[in-house]
Amino acid sequence: MQAFLLAAGLGTRLKPLTDTMPKALVPVKETPLLRHITDKLISSGATRIVVNTHHFAEQIISYVAQQEDWDNVIISDESNALLDTGGGLKKAQTLFHADNPILIHNVDILSNANLNQLIVAHKEHDVTLLVSNRTTNRYLLFNEDMRLVGWTNITTGEVRSPHPNLDLTKCHKLAFSGIHVFSPQLFPMMQDYPEKFPIMDFYLNHCHEIKIYGVIQPNLQLLDVGKCDTLIAAEKFIEEIRS
Repeated sequence: MQAFLLAAGLGTRLKPLTDTMPKALVPVKETPLLRHITDKLISSGATRIVVNTHHFAEQIISYVAQQEDWDNVIISDESNALLDTGGGLKKAQTLFHADNPILIHNVDILSNANLNQLIVAHKEHDVTLLVSNRTTNRYLLFNEDMRLVGWTNITTGEVRSPHPNLDLTKCHKLAFSGIHVFSPQLFPMMQDYPEKFPIMDFYLNHCHEIKIYGVIQPNLQLLDVGKCDTLIAAEKFIEEIRS
């Protein structure tokens, strides 16, 4: 298994901390988020980890270089422009092996997710999305077989789907976790996409022709470390999932 660790974001919700450092290096229990997530990926079997960088990229590059046990961690530098997840993945494609699935993970998501189980589930899919019953305004839509068929914003009523007659009453509405698995064999389908694009645009545009499935893991716990007031909660969360 190989991984793409999303660490390029500006971290605007974590200001003023991110006025002087990238979000990836914000400490939780005196350890940067980047270290927490990378350790989880390695312990789950990742043999190659690509980290994208933009905001204070040089700090992340320096930190990675100082980790003696991170020979398998590679930088994809997006210093010139933020590319969103889809554009970042497309730019980094030559850094990945062509025959192993890529687990995509946000650097600010802490969880007790079983990443090994997600990789096993992916064997029959082109893309595998870790989802949950978490309450939100925006949901991915799945059919009875848990195949992705669309997306909706229940506040605005917006629906996106390649299926013109989609019946929302027959769909499972599930929240995306920010953790997913992507098959490198799909890279050729991205060649006509712009330099910058959201990965979910790609998924929704092609879910009728490629196998994109959702997976629910029982007792999944997720914490988005997106604001300064979540850092204390993050410390408690780390203690709980380690106990």
